[in-house]
Amino acid sequence: SLQKLAAECQSAGFPGTLIPYKCDLSNEEEILSMFSAIKTLHQGVDVCINNAGLARPEPLLSGKSEGWRNMIDVNVMALSICTREAYQSMKERNVDDGHIININSMSGHRIVPISASHFYCATKFAVTAMTEGLRQELREAKSHIRATSISPGLVETEFAFRFHNNDPEKAAATYESIKCLKAEDVANAVVYVLGAPLHVQIGDIQMRPTEQVS
Repeated sequence: SLQKLAAECQSAGFPGTLIPYKCDLSNEEEILSMFSAIKTLHQGVDVCINNAGLARPEPLLSGKSEGWRNMIDVNVMALSICTREAYQSMKERNVDDGHIININSMSGHRIVPISASHFYCATKFAVTAMTEGLRQELREAKSHIRATSISPGLVETEFAFRFHNNDPEKAAATYESIKCLKAEDVANAVVYVLGAPLHVQIGDIQMRPTEQVS
Protein backbone atom coordinates (compact mmCIF):
# COMPACT_ATOMS: atom_id res chain seq x y z
CA SER A 1 0.00 0.00 0.00
CA LEU A 2 1.04 3.64 -0.32
CA GLN A 3 1.12 3.97 3.45
CA LYS A 4 3.61 1.11 3.75
CA LEU A 5 5.68 2.51 0.87
CA ALA A 6 5.86 5.94 2.52
CA ALA A 7 6.91 4.38 5.84
CA GLU A 8 9.66 2.43 4.10
CA CYS A 9 10.85 5.60 2.36
CA GLN A 10 11.03 7.42 5.68
CA SER A 11 12.97 4.68 7.44
CA ALA A 12 15.40 4.15 4.59
CA GLY A 13 16.08 7.79 3.71
CA PHE A 14 14.16 8.09 0.42
CA PRO A 15 15.58 5.13 -1.51
CA GLY A 16 14.38 4.47 -5.04
CA THR A 17 15.11 4.93 -8.71
CA LEU A 18 14.62 8.19 -10.58
CA ILE A 19 13.57 7.70 -14.19
CA PRO A 20 13.58 11.07 -16.00
CA TYR A 21 11.22 11.86 -18.84
CA LYS A 22 11.53 15.09 -20.79
CA CYS A 23 8.21 16.89 -21.08
CA ASP A 24 7.21 20.47 -21.90
CA LEU A 25 4.35 20.99 -19.45
CA SER A 26 3.03 23.93 -21.46
CA ASN A 27 2.28 21.45 -24.29
CA GLU A 28 -0.70 19.16 -23.67
CA GLU A 29 0.37 16.68 -26.35
CA GLU A 30 3.68 16.15 -24.59
CA ILE A 31 1.92 15.65 -21.24
CA LEU A 32 -0.37 13.02 -22.74
CA SER A 33 2.61 11.34 -24.38
CA MET A 34 4.35 11.20 -21.00
CA PHE A 35 1.37 9.54 -19.33
CA SER A 36 1.14 7.09 -22.22
CA ALA A 37 4.81 6.18 -21.72
CA ILE A 38 4.25 5.76 -17.97
CA LYS A 39 1.37 3.39 -18.69
CA THR A 40 3.46 1.35 -21.10
CA LEU A 41 6.58 1.17 -18.95
CA HIS A 42 5.21 1.26 -15.40
CA GLN A 43 1.50 0.34 -15.65
CA GLY A 44 0.34 3.71 -14.36
CA VAL A 45 0.41 6.41 -11.70
CA ASP A 46 -0.41 5.84 -8.02
CA VAL A 47 0.97 9.15 -6.70
CA CYS A 48 1.05 12.39 -8.69
CA ILE A 49 3.05 15.31 -7.30
CA ASN A 50 2.41 18.46 -9.31
CA ASN A 51 5.61 20.32 -8.56
CA ALA A 52 6.27 22.42 -11.68
CA GLY A 53 5.56 26.12 -11.36
CA LEU A 54 7.01 29.43 -12.42
CA ALA A 55 6.63 33.16 -11.99
CA ARG A 56 7.17 35.91 -14.52
CA PRO A 57 7.56 39.53 -13.36
CA GLU A 58 4.45 40.74 -15.20
CA PRO A 59 2.26 43.21 -13.24
CA LEU A 60 -1.49 43.39 -13.81
CA LEU A 61 -1.37 46.93 -15.22
CA SER A 62 1.65 46.58 -17.49
CA GLY A 63 2.49 42.89 -17.83
CA LYS A 64 3.03 41.10 -21.12
CA SER A 65 0.29 38.72 -22.19
CA GLU A 66 2.91 36.13 -23.13
CA GLY A 67 4.16 36.00 -19.55
CA TRP A 68 0.63 35.70 -18.17
CA ARG A 69 -0.17 32.84 -20.57
CA ASN A 70 3.05 31.06 -19.63
CA MET A 71 2.10 31.13 -15.94
CA ILE A 72 -1.46 29.97 -16.68
CA ASP A 73 -0.21 27.17 -18.94
CA VAL A 74 2.25 25.77 -16.38
CA ASN A 75 0.78 26.69 -12.99
CA VAL A 76 -2.87 26.01 -13.79
CA MET A 77 -3.42 24.11 -17.04
CA ALA A 78 -0.53 21.63 -16.73
CA LEU A 79 -1.45 20.91 -13.11
CA SER A 80 -5.05 20.28 -14.13
CA ILE A 81 -4.13 18.05 -17.07
CA CYS A 82 -1.69 15.99 -15.00
CA THR A 83 -4.28 15.64 -12.24
CA ARG A 84 -6.93 14.45 -14.68
CA GLU A 85 -4.62 11.94 -16.34
CA ALA A 86 -3.31 10.64 -13.00
CA TYR A 87 -6.85 10.13 -11.73
CA GLN A 88 -7.86 8.29 -14.90
CA SER A 89 -4.78 6.07 -14.54
CA MET A 90 -5.74 5.21 -10.96
CA LYS A 91 -9.40 4.67 -11.84
CA GLU A 92 -8.76 2.26 -14.71
CA ARG A 93 -6.55 0.11 -12.44
CA ASN A 94 -8.90 0.29 -9.43
CA VAL A 95 -6.32 2.15 -7.34
CA ASP A 96 -8.38 3.57 -4.49
CA ASP A 97 -5.59 4.70 -2.14
CA GLY A 98 -3.78 7.00 -4.54
CA HIS A 99 -2.71 10.55 -3.79
CA ILE A 100 -2.51 13.80 -5.75
CA ILE A 101 -0.28 16.43 -4.17
CA ASN A 102 -0.11 19.97 -5.51
CA ILE A 103 2.97 21.97 -4.60
CA ASN A 104 1.26 25.29 -4.09
CA SER A 105 2.72 28.41 -2.45
CA MET A 106 2.04 30.79 0.40
CA SER A 107 1.22 33.10 -2.52
CA GLY A 108 -1.89 30.99 -2.94
CA HIS A 109 -3.15 32.22 0.43
CA ARG A 110 -2.10 35.87 0.68
CA ILE A 111 -0.99 38.63 -1.68
CA VAL A 112 2.28 40.42 -1.02
CA PRO A 113 2.52 44.10 -2.07
CA ILE A 114 4.88 43.40 -4.96
CA SER A 115 3.18 44.25 -8.24
CA ALA A 116 5.40 41.93 -10.30
CA SER A 117 4.05 38.92 -8.40
CA HIS A 118 0.31 39.65 -8.46
CA PHE A 119 -0.55 37.55 -11.52
CA TYR A 120 1.57 34.71 -10.13
CA CYS A 121 -0.42 34.94 -6.89
CA ALA A 122 -3.62 34.62 -8.92
CA THR A 123 -2.42 31.35 -10.45
CA LYS A 124 -1.55 29.99 -7.01
CA PHE A 125 -4.92 31.04 -5.58
CA ALA A 126 -6.31 28.94 -8.43
CA VAL A 127 -4.28 25.97 -7.18
CA THR A 128 -5.78 26.42 -3.71
CA ALA A 129 -9.28 26.40 -5.18
CA MET A 130 -8.59 23.47 -7.49
CA THR A 131 -7.18 21.31 -4.70
CA GLU A 132 -10.32 21.73 -2.62
CA GLY A 133 -12.50 21.27 -5.71
CA LEU A 134 -10.60 18.07 -6.47
CA ARG A 135 -11.16 16.81 -2.94
CA GLN A 136 -14.89 17.41 -3.30
CA GLU A 137 -15.08 15.68 -6.69
CA LEU A 138 -13.21 12.66 -5.33
CA ARG A 139 -15.75 12.40 -2.51
CA GLU A 140 -18.61 12.66 -5.00
CA ALA A 141 -16.98 9.80 -6.95
CA LYS A 142 -16.91 7.71 -3.73
CA SER A 143 -13.13 7.49 -4.12
CA HIS A 144 -10.61 7.23 -1.31
CA ILE A 145 -7.92 8.94 -3.39
CA ARG A 146 -6.68 11.93 -1.41
CA ALA A 147 -5.83 15.47 -2.53
CA THR A 148 -3.36 17.71 -0.72
CA SER A 149 -1.87 21.15 -1.25
CA ILE A 150 1.57 21.93 0.18
CA SER A 151 2.21 25.67 0.36
CA PRO A 152 5.82 26.69 1.05
CA GLY A 153 7.07 30.19 1.65
CA LEU A 154 10.57 31.13 0.51
CA VAL A 155 12.50 28.03 -0.61
CA GLU A 156 16.10 28.28 -1.73
CA THR A 157 15.90 27.10 -5.34
CA GLU A 158 16.50 28.66 -8.77
CA PHE A 159 13.01 30.26 -8.55
CA ALA A 160 14.17 33.79 -7.66
CA PHE A 161 16.88 33.72 -10.32
CA ARG A 162 14.27 33.01 -12.96
CA PHE A 163 11.91 35.63 -11.55
CA HIS A 164 14.66 38.27 -11.41
CA ASN A 165 16.26 37.13 -14.66
CA ASN A 166 17.80 40.52 -15.34
CA ASP A 167 19.16 41.01 -11.83
CA PRO A 168 20.98 37.95 -10.41
CA GLU A 169 22.29 40.01 -7.50
CA LYS A 170 18.73 40.81 -6.43
CA ALA A 171 17.83 37.13 -6.72
CA ALA A 172 20.79 36.08 -4.59
CA ALA A 173 19.92 38.72 -1.99
CA THR A 174 16.43 37.22 -1.70
CA TYR A 175 17.91 33.99 -0.35
CA GLU A 176 20.52 35.71 1.79
CA SER A 177 18.03 37.90 3.65
CA ILE A 178 16.77 35.06 5.90
CA LYS A 179 17.39 31.37 6.54
CA CYS A 180 15.19 29.89 3.82
CA LEU A 181 13.46 26.57 3.53
CA LYS A 182 15.35 23.87 1.65
CA ALA A 183 13.96 21.56 -1.00
CA GLU A 184 14.38 18.73 1.52
CA ASP A 185 11.96 20.49 3.88
CA VAL A 186 9.25 20.36 1.24
CA ALA A 187 10.13 16.75 0.40
CA ASN A 188 9.74 15.85 4.07
CA ALA A 189 6.28 17.41 4.03
CA VAL A 190 5.38 15.26 1.02
CA VAL A 191 6.54 12.11 2.81
CA TYR A 192 4.56 13.12 5.90
CA VAL A 193 1.41 13.55 3.81
CA LEU A 194 1.89 10.21 2.07
CA GLY A 195 2.50 8.49 5.39
CA ALA A 196 -0.71 9.72 7.03
CA PRO A 197 -3.23 6.98 7.89
CA LEU A 198 -5.62 6.26 5.03
CA HIS A 199 -8.57 7.73 6.95
CA VAL A 200 -6.74 11.06 7.39
CA GLN A 201 -7.25 13.75 4.73
CA ILE A 202 -4.57 16.46 4.97
CA GLY A 203 -5.96 19.29 2.90
CA ASP A 204 -3.17 21.85 3.10
CA ILE A 205 0.21 22.33 4.71
CA GLN A 206 1.38 25.94 4.97
CA MET A 207 5.07 26.24 5.78
CA ARG A 208 7.33 29.27 5.97
CA PRO A 209 10.89 29.91 7.07
CA THR A 210 10.68 30.85 10.75
CA GLU A 211 12.21 34.25 9.93
CA GLN A 212 9.86 35.05 7.05
CA VAL A 213 7.56 37.97 7.83
CA SER A 214 5.00 37.90 5.01
